[in-house]
Amino acid sequence: MVGAGVLGLPYAMSELGWGPGIAIMILSWVITLYTLWQMVEMHEPEPGRRLDRYHELGQEAFGEKLGLWVVVPQQLMVEIGVNIVYMVTGGKSLQKFHDLVCPNCSHIRTTYFIAIFGSVHLVLSHLPNFNSIAGVSLAAAVMSFSYSFIAWVASVKKGVQPDVKYTPRASTDAGKVFQFLSALGDVAFAFAGHNVVLEIQATMPSSPEKPSKKPMWKGVVVAYIVVALCYFPVAFVGYWAFGNSVEDNILISLNKPVWLVAAANLFVVIHVIGSYQVFAMPVFDMMESFLVKVLSIKPSLLLRICTRTTYVATTMVLAMAFPFFGALLGFFGGFAFAPTTYYLPCIIWLVIRKPRKYSLTWFINWICIILGFLLMVLAPIGALREIVLSAKNYKLFS
Repeated sequence: MVGAGVLGLPYAMSELGWGPGIAIMILSWVITLYTLWQMVEMHEPEPGRRLDRYHELGQEAFGEKLGLWVVVPQQLMVEIGVNIVYMVTGGKSLQKFHDLVCPNCSHIRTTYFIAIFGSVHLVLSHLPNFNSIAGVSLAAAVMSFSYSFIAWVASVKKGVQPDVKYTPRASTDAGKVFQFLSALGDVAFAFAGHNVVLEIQATMPSSPEKPSKKPMWKGVVVAYIVVALCYFPVAFVGYWAFGNSVEDNILISLNKPVWLVAAANLFVVIHVIGSYQVFAMPVFDMMESFLVKVLSIKPSLLLRICTRTTYVATTMVLAMAFPFFGALLGFFGGFAFAPTTYYLPCIIWLVIRKPRKYSLTWFINWICIILGFLLMVLAPIGALREIVLSAKNYKLFS
């Protein structure tokens, strides 16, 4: 659950303001916990039959073909979007680490650091399966908690800046509206663990006496307590310390203590190395299956090397061309994460469980669906404007 999106939450707060920001953070926490509970409950529609993948849940609700078309494209957008954002995150954190450790060294372009980060994945992407990256994933989990903790503790130590302002970042009314919309996407990006929850539950033993949903729900509650302990302090303390001058990555705003902030940035790099592979593996599988089954290309080592290298290189080039961390969070958070996290579980719940019309459950689900749909439509509009404005002052591959 805890990903690099947490680093953009103080920036989102600076675009939302104290009141709306706190309300949206809490509301997102509650809604995504509710939709996660729904997925845990729907994992086993009847004893002995389990839905181990998100697309299987979609097929259960919408049918074999339509279920695939509803879920798989959205999952692909999530996975590709996360990989592009993590390329930018890894490169920028590597650059910050370099600048802190060697302040007198000559300046090196951000794109070069993204290329260095991407080159690591050109090697790691050729590992055969998830088990091969288990060690990397464990390190990533520890790192994500560590840099979240460092981010808010270092902000507390730094204290409120002398010229801090909590007014909206934009000076025009239109700018304030668009930034508000983009910030909604930033928050949505942070609350996005739903794409793998069924796969995790599939690893748990289940019987009619002891269904898997009981231990899984306990795990979800613990995970969301950890999420609250990481996200809320980072978002609120980061905004409290820097106000509307906070960077789109809170660790970029922090410089002291040098060793601690440098360590946090290194932790981010280690985390996104593991997380990139977790999100890329399903894409590799889909690409290779398509080439073998649909285009009848013979499976081989050469096919694996070509497809995986092409994918990693593509995400790396896109990250180098558009290294706008905050705007990319907002765009992919709204466009890709909102459907799979905020409202698709509610639609599936209404189709499968069929709650009584106008009952409390029926109303709650429709409220989540409407809010999630608005988030999907509006957040990318604000984020695209931020990308366009950032691109005006940005020289390609600089």
